[in-house]
Amino acid sequence: MVLVMSKLKAALRATAAALVLAGVNAMAPQAVAVDGPVVQVASDADAVTKAIARTAPEATAAAANVCGADYTLSKGIPLPLGTDPSLRLGTLFAYENGGNGCVILDNNYGSAQYMYLKVCKVGGTSCDTDTGNFSSYAGPVYVNSFACAPVTAKMGKSSSSLYIDYKSDRVFPCG
Repeated sequence: MVLVMSKLKAALRATAAALVLAGVNAMAPQAVAVDGPVVQVASDADAVTKAIARTAPEATAAAANVCGADYTLSKGIPLPLGTDPSLRLGTLFAYENGGNGCVILDNNYGSAQYMYLKVCKVGGTSCDTDTGNFSSYAGPVYVNSFACAPVTAKMGKSSSSLYIDYKSDRVFPCG
């Protein structure tokens, strides 16, 4: 009888330990090895960019993979501007790799939309453009010497019915 009780206590302890470990994994998944995609984020990236990379790692990694190997996320902009990042209709991703820049306009709408994306060297020269009806993303569009590169991103039901019409004098940091 003592041997049976001893084995029962050992089994109960093992079950309790397994439940505690399962609870820790459920409560703190960051303590467990990450199996999902990981994208390198630039050390000078702003808080919004870091939040997008943290909350949407699959989209961030997919866009980086479209750019090519070894691209680092420099900027993530939820669009339209002023939209809560969790409610964004599009995300403008800017990646860098050495002296090269890559920009993707991610479609968060859920169906194919008219999309237009353009990035240029400073001064509006040597532009790369992608336009069409896309269900996933517009781009990649590339620019070398990307510091201060101006960008235009548009998205809507058509080119004359836009809900995103974003233009910035620079998508990458200057200097």
